[in-house]
Amino acid sequence: QVQLVESGGGLVQPGESLRLSCAASGRIFSIRAMGWYRQAQGKQRELVAAITSGSNTNYRDSVKGRFTISRDNQNTVSLQMNSLKPEDTAVYYCNVETPRGGYWGQGTQVTVSS
Repeated sequence: QVQLVESGGGLVQPGESLRLSCAASGRIFSIRAMGWYRQAQGKQRELVAAITSGSNTNYRDSVKGRFTISRDNQNTVSLQMNSLKPEDTAVYYCNVETPRGGYWGQGTQVTVSS
């Protein structure tokens, strides 16, 4: 079994920053990619950023230049979010892809509001 524990969400004002972290534990033999998705109220879940085992990164257009994804160690991924906007408000989910399948965290709320 694989567990993902997320941290770092909260309420901030527009223009401020937050850092999300996700730690994976359990029977993990190999990680192909780690990423962050988000789901705003009434909308579908969408990819925010991902990083592969080879450190290739992918960002959705609306966060390019503001968000940075990084692997802190083999089983931990972080998302540095700068210049946050109200439209970034959502529940953010950590995702890990392995040869045995994908795993999801429980989600952490990010609210950007003045």
